[in-house]
Amino acid sequence: MATRPILGLALGLSALIAGCGGPFFLLPGGALEGSTAPTPDSWAFTDAVKTVQLETRSTDPYSVNIWVIAIGENLYVHAGAHRSAWVENLEADANVRLRIDDSIYELVASRVESQQEFDRFSDAYEQKYGRRPRNEDVAEAYLFRLR
Repeated sequence: MATRPILGLALGLSALIAGCGGPFFLLPGGALEGSTAPTPDSWAFTDAVKTVQLETRSTDPYSVNIWVIAIGENLYVHAGAHRSAWVENLEADANVRLRIDDSIYELVASRVESQQEFDRFSDAYEQKYGRRPRNEDVAEAYLFRLR
């Protein structure tokens, strides 16, 4: 009866995931937990942070793990050409919460529409993550500036 231990493990893991407020690996989560922090003058410290958590839809929080790029005073998140649930949420309500370590930053997202700004983002993305975004056409990709 080897299936019983596997079933028990699967149920235990499901309960653990369900109990998490934030995202779990690739699975989205709900409201992020942490202390609200003032927006920093510079996001340069995020150069050492690979993944952050982004919460959208304040009425029914939806959070994801995501890569982040800092350029000067701006912070960027990117969905490529994929119109994911969090992108749809941002288009309905631009208010977001971003968790880095145990700090929560309350920000507003706006879609980047300038190809020149997207190109600067792509260069910084390649420098940080070792590859360029798959789609670098600003009209087709979803890139958001967080402030």
